[in-house]
Order: sequence, then C-alpha cells, then structure tokens
Amino acid sequence: MRPLTIQIYLPFGDPQGMRRAEITTRIVQMFEVPRTELDRFFELEASGQVAVYYLFSEEDGDQTPQCYIGRTGAARERFKEHLRTKDFWSRALIAVSRTNSMTDTHAGYLEWKSIGQAADAGRYVTENGNAGSRPHTPEPLQAECEDIFETIATLLSTLGHPLMRKLATAEPKSTDIEVFCTGRGANARGIFSTDGLTVFKGSVCATQPTPSATPEYIVARRQVLTKEGVLAKVDNNLVFQKDHLFKSPSGAGQVVLYRTSNGWDNWKTKRGETLNDATGRSDGKKAG
Repeated sequence: MRPLTIQIYLPFGDPQGMRRAEITTRIVQMFEVPRTELDRFFELEASGQVAVYYLFSEEDGDQTPQCYIGRTGAARERFKEHLRTKDFWSRALIAVSRTNSMTDTHAGYLEWKSIGQAADAGRYVTENGNAGSRPHTPEPLQAECEDIFETIATLLSTLGHPLMRKLATAEPKSTDIEVFCTGRGANARGIFSTDGLTVFKGSVCATQPTPSATPEYIVARRQVLTKEGVLAKVDNNLVFQKDHLFKSPSGAGQVVLYRTSNGWDNWKTKRGETLNDATGRSDGKKAG
C-alpha cells in the first residue's frame, strides 16, 4: 500500500447524488450513479464509451450485499435493460477511460477479472454466477488491464464498495485484533478491523434465544444469515459456514449469543481484555 491522491467531483453538487472519482495520474475514472439519476448520466459523453460497471444493492444491516458485474459499449441501452430486469440494485458504479481508449478487449478481461476477484473476496453475493473462461488477451494488453483493474478496485473501495478487498480473516493487518465470544453454548472467534468484526468460519452460536433479551430483529437476522448459507445446523449446533463481516461488534455478538449484546464488552482478546479496553476507548462510550 502506498499513498494516493483521489479526486472526487460532484457534477450536480449533491454529495449523495452522482459522483466522479479518479486518481489524477491515471486514465480511469469512476462514475457513481444512483439508480434515480441514470438519465443525468446518459447526458454525459462518458455514457457512450466502452465501460465496465458494477450494480450494488443497498446495505441492509449485516445481510450480505449484492453486486452484478458487467461491461458494455452502449450504456444507455444496457442500463435500460437492467432497469427492467434487475430490481435489487440502487447504485451503479461505471468505469470508463478519460482518454476514451478502453476497448471491448479491455472490458472483457476486466469483467472476467472482477467477477473472479469479487467471488474470492467474499464480501458480496455476486449475481453473475462464475467468471467463465478467461478471455484471450495479448500480453501487452493484459499488463494494461492489470493496471486498470488496480485503479478500479481502489476507486470502488474509496466510494464505499470494497468489492475486491479480502476480509480481515484472509489478510489480517498488524492493527487488527483477534477476539473471542463465548457463553450460552457459543464459542466464536473473529477479527476486529477497520471494516468491522469478521467472524471466522466454524464459530458456534448459541442455539436457544433468551426470552427476555432476544428481540425479533435478532431472530430475523439469524434467519437471513441461515438463508444465505452463512449459518447452518451442524450436530444440533448453529455454525458459521464461512467467514462473515459484521459492521459492528454488537451486531456480531447478537447473532453469536442470540440475545442483545454490547459487543465492546462481549468480545474479548486471548488475554481476557474486552474489545473496549483493547481498542483504548477511554470515554466510556460503546459504539453499536
């Protein structure tokens, strides 16, 4: 990792509306377009270029967000089709060349690479299925594509969609904290990072709710994670089937303990410190 300068431009002055992001020394620029502002994007010259694009759902609690990855040489017609046939997405992130030099060959390779890397990272449910076979790309062009891909991954993360970034369990940093949550039959392990708290595959949850401390939203959250395949019954236990990122320690603690949870106190390090103490919170406040 090295320092970067990223410029974000608001074409219509609305921070929640359309945004354009770019690393000023590179040729790729990324448009973030709310579904409701596609017509405004179609008015821009960039909408007529070859593009690689990413459709994202709204994040809903700790439910795994969705993403569809595609490419196009005719954005207007392609997105009109997606408006008719795909209802899960709320924002499109569209990568084009500032010099209008991206070709269909570039786009094919970038689409293939993006689908594979997104599946490997495991942060999103990708609506594409598998990445298919690798498209034929001459070696010099492949080198260009790899540079473009690196820029796209960085811009996606900057705009709040770390699609290609692996979970902390796969690539822990020195600042990440390994933590454990036990009690009520639960035995879970995870890593607290700048993303939130990622619970490891194999972690065991409490199986019975606490009548006085298990509101319906916690029951519903576990049902959603079970439907997604994150949780599954194994020998009368409810077990994580894959690493899963929660936005907050408390959200992770609620699912693991099957009751309300102050995650800053319920998750502890190997030395027995609460996460609150391990992160040096001295103001007495507990984030949710």
